[in-house]
Amino acid sequence: MTRAASGAPRDLGAYLGLVPRRFQSGEVDYPGSIAKCGDRRVSMLLYAAANVILTRYRGALKLKDWALAIVKRTTMRKARIALARRLAIIMHAMLRHDTVFTAA
Repeated sequence: MTRAASGAPRDLGAYLGLVPRRFQSGEVDYPGSIAKCGDRRVSMLLYAAANVILTRYRGALKLKDWALAIVKRTTMRKARIALARRLAIIMHAMLRHDTVFTAA
């Protein structure tokens, strides 16, 4: 299986548009807002799932704890985007290895 066919997990966020834009010119290099490229429906659904996990899900979940630690450092919006990207990576791994999700 080639690299493009396997789809590296680090490329998945960029494919779905769940990474920040980069503004680079000479010595200037800073991240911008979220890139809105890729499949908008999948990105929207992942964002909605992340929002539900962070705001409505009452159970204990390591993913939720991880995202709430991000909230302490930055904003809730950035935590939702980070969690949506992490969910996409987990789902990609589940599809690749033909496994089911088990909450830890």
